[in-house]
This record gives sequence, structure tokens and C-alpha cells, in this order.
Amino acid sequence: MVSLSSAEKIAKSAGAKRVSESFKKKLKKLLEDHGKKLSEKAIKFASYRGRMTVRSEDLENALR
Repeated sequence: MVSLSSAEKIAKSAGAKRVSESFKKKLKKLLEDHGKKLSEKAIKFASYRGRMTVRSEDLENALR
């Protein structure tokens, strides 16, 4: 899962000077939720193609 320090690094890499705890917690939750939904879609693409291994191409298709 996403750590709070990773969420802070993402915000700072986007230009934030300071990042509140509530922002880090919210960003962490949003990233995890979105990542889970994308993963579920990617798994469906892999399954449809008869594979048990999820590949980056499945993730790319899930993003479309």
C-alpha cells in the first residue's frame, strides 16, 4: 500500500512546499482506491486473454 511519506513525496514533487497530515491521508486513500480499481480492470483484461499473470499492457488497457 501507499505510505504517508510516499504521499508526501508525490505532493512535494508536484510543487507543494508543505503538506498537512490530513492531505497525506486523503491522497494515500485516493491512490490506494484508484490503484485497486485499475488493478481489478487489468486483471479482467488478463483473464479475458487466458492469462493468470497481469502485465503492463493490461494496465494500459485498463487506463483507456
